[in-house]
Amino acid sequence: MEKYPLELEIALSAVKKALRVCRRVLDRFVGVRGYSFEKADRSPVTIADFASQAVIMAELLNAFPADAIVGEEDAGLIRKDHGIYDDVVSIVGEECGDFKDNKLSDLIDCGKRPFDPLHRFWTLDPIDGTKGYLAGRQYAVALALMEEGNVRLGVLACPGLEKTPLETGEGGCILFAIRREGTRVMKIDGGDTEPVTRKSFIPLERARLCESVEPSHSAHEIHARILQDLGISAPPLRMDSQAKYGAVALGTADIYLRIPRKKDYREKIWDHAAGTLIIKEAGGQVSDIMGRPLDFSKGEVLEANTGVVATAGGIHAQVISAVKRAIRPC
Repeated sequence: MEKYPLELEIALSAVKKALRVCRRVLDRFVGVRGYSFEKADRSPVTIADFASQAVIMAELLNAFPADAIVGEEDAGLIRKDHGIYDDVVSIVGEECGDFKDNKLSDLIDCGKRPFDPLHRFWTLDPIDGTKGYLAGRQYAVALALMEEGNVRLGVLACPGLEKTPLETGEGGCILFAIRREGTRVMKIDGGDTEPVTRKSFIPLERARLCESVEPSHSAHEIHARILQDLGISAPPLRMDSQAKYGAVALGTADIYLRIPRKKDYREKIWDHAAGTLIIKEAGGQVSDIMGRPLDFSKGEVLEANTGVVATAGGIHAQVISAVKRAIRPC
């Protein structure tokens, strides 16, 4: 890939470090009291979320000190609890060296500094799908580089997603894309990279839907109406995290729907930036539920969009039409 060679090298290195951190936390803390916590919005967060964000922040800021980074987590919880702080310091220190005083908290909080969404910045979800991570299901580490309101580079590490639908095991893969240079995939533990390309057309009746495990995250009953409308009989593939974008890019699934339960709910950019670019560069399409492109120029939130529809490409217009019919009575 010719564009952003250093950025890609650093992004891949940072995400691999974060994956090692996530594995260490699972090995060391599963079943230990104080391993996971509840944030103010009642969503879960773990020691691994903080440690993953810290190691990625450290790698990016060391290479690109002028870049802003927008991350999901803040250090409020670990500033209040020295026990949690010490655990995160211990895990991060094995990848990045010792952190003295409160430098680790300051590093994590770099993700909450003001930024200009039309300038260059990175957006990061250190563990997307924390419930899946806790339950031993799918999760992802998602990192994207933004410039002028567009996703230029995306990296999506999916420890539970294999490179092809026929592969088995627990190796997982890393997908990455650069705008106008395509999408590629590699095994998490290294090796050669391969191009990822979706067919421009698949028979709609043979398509498979990918949706969130949690019904609170998207409206499963509306999804079911859409499948019936489209004549799709295959049961939905339910997965946590942006791994759903990876599944569509790789051909494990063909449609990803995220229809919010509340009309005023808006998605966060770190939940969709990397996955959006990976699907588009693989030949697929991504829009909101009205068919509008996702607008990443508004800040942390996709203010101009409602929900998400991602497809293999050739069926996108038909899926959007079915979505509109399904939500019209609402």
